[in-house]
Amino acid sequence: MNYLAHIYLSYNNPEIEIGNFIADSVKGNNYLNYPDKIKKGITLHRSIDSYTDTHPITKKCKRVFSDYGHYAGVVTDIIFDHFLAKNWLNYHAIPLEKFTLDFYLLLKNNFTVLPLRVQNFLTVMATENWIYKYRTVGGISDILYQMNRRTKNISKMNYAVIELNENYTFLEQQFTLFFKDLETFVITEAHVNPFHIEKTVKKL
Repeated sequence: MNYLAHIYLSYNNPEIEIGNFIADSVKGNNYLNYPDKIKKGITLHRSIDSYTDTHPITKKCKRVFSDYGHYAGVVTDIIFDHFLAKNWLNYHAIPLEKFTLDFYLLLKNNFTVLPLRVQNFLTVMATENWIYKYRTVGGISDILYQMNRRTKNISKMNYAVIELNENYTFLEQQFTLFFKDLETFVITEAHVNPFHIEKTVKKL
């Protein structure tokens, strides 16, 4: 899954949100250097990724983007975040824009905890509000374009919006089914409390 899903699946636990967000920039056992709840967020991220990659619905959706080879999974993750953002109020009471702005504030208030890679892109991410862009096809097109540039135009992910539009209803239906399974996994297997709903932006 991509950024929004990982943050959402932290269920408003600030330290877990941070860990879940930074996990891709924390390699191997380096997660052991972090406070306990951030460590839990990092391991939760890894569990979510493993569950997502092996789920039959994800595999089915990846086939829609098979032309992108190794990057089909990356595209699928981004597209899943699009459907979460588009249907956000089905999942969370706080409007998406406020949710994202609160999250950026949380990161800024805990800037020194973040890996250098995350520190380097946080300002532009927050300024342009990448996560809020996920809610529209145009925004996803921009994100895919940026991702293609990061691969030095090798991935051609910027063209994946074509397959998205051609298979939009199917992909949205599959996401909805998959995300129910993923939420159940996070609550029952990863033991993240879904009832901690107060959003607190604080210094850890």
